[in-house]
Amino acid sequence: MNISIRRVSLALVLAASAGSTLTACFPLAVGGAVMSGMVAADRRTTGTVVEDEGIELRAASRIREALGDRGHVNVTSYNRQALITGEVGSAQDKQLVEQIVSNVENVRHIVNELAVMGSSTLTQRSSDSLVTGKVKASLVDTKELSANAFKVTTERGTTYLMGRVTAREAKMATDVISSISGVQKVVRILEIISEDELARMGSPSGQQPGTSKPQPN
Repeated sequence: MNISIRRVSLALVLAASAGSTLTACFPLAVGGAVMSGMVAADRRTTGTVVEDEGIELRAASRIREALGDRGHVNVTSYNRQALITGEVGSAQDKQLVEQIVSNVENVRHIVNELAVMGSSTLTQRSSDSLVTGKVKASLVDTKELSANAFKVTTERGTTYLMGRVTAREAKMATDVISSISGVQKVVRILEIISEDELARMGSPSGQQPGTSKPQPN
């Protein structure tokens, strides 16, 4: 099991999707927060949740206009950090997609995980969706974790984990996900908060402003 942790300069973000929407002419998937009934259990502010949804929708539209059917791209935003996954046919298109997303209103950082290769098959995408579902279910079943503190997407067997969590929660979630059948690699894009910050939220699923500074892992 490979576990990747990347750090970005904007904050101590561990760069280690929720449901996706496919368009007919261009297979662009957008991982989005489920707005109904979920905002109150999210560690982002309501405003940030709405901003993330807007980032995903605007990015989807602009990428579709620019690329047409030249690829399969997923855009997932959490706390205004945009994760780009999928496949494009050239390095130029990979850079183009990143530029498009960087120009979307409210985006504060980008993690570009696009692969330069042929588009994944529908079978592969179905398998990825199944893996994502299993990951989400496992997080829900882990009583020590608040599943709504995480956002999950899977691409070609690699599961991406986003959220605002403590170092303890990050390790526990990684251990849980790594044991799931079909997960080949875990990439973490997590903002680490302190246990004190978590306690101030009032409960594991409490809501806090999305601008608090992550703590070192």
